[in-house]
Amino acid sequence: MTNKTSSKTFFTSIKDAPQKVINFITEAVSRIFAPRDDNYPETGTQPFEGEPTDKRHY
Repeated sequence: MTNKTSSKTFFTSIKDAPQKVINFITEAVSRIFAPRDDNYPETGTQPFEGEPTDKRHY
């Protein structure tokens, strides 16, 4: 009895795997192309206040 149950579970998971992959990809694509949902304030351009260094950092 246990063997039939485990094989049925195995075949069900094999059958469901492609649908899970498709759902994962479609959710990612819809998140990428969805409108922005962040609530960051509009700060605009920030002025540079200071002097550039004379040292090279490379």
